[in-house]
Amino acid sequence: MRYVIAFFFPWLSLFFQGKILSGIICLILQITIIGWIPAFIWAVTSLNRMYADRRTSKIIRAMKRG
Repeated sequence: MRYVIAFFFPWLSLFFQGKILSGIICLILQITIIGWIPAFIWAVTSLNRMYADRRTSKIIRAMKRG
């Protein structure tokens, strides 16, 4: 679902991640038609980074327990 939001509203995807300033910059970028594609790529890479950070944190917690 987050990827669908990132496709249509890249700035909103960044807002949901708690990146308010990045979301505002992304919104300004998305206003231009040419800037929409970089805004979408930025939102998707940010989502991928967020999921990777979650996986890494989960692995570190598991290693500390075991």
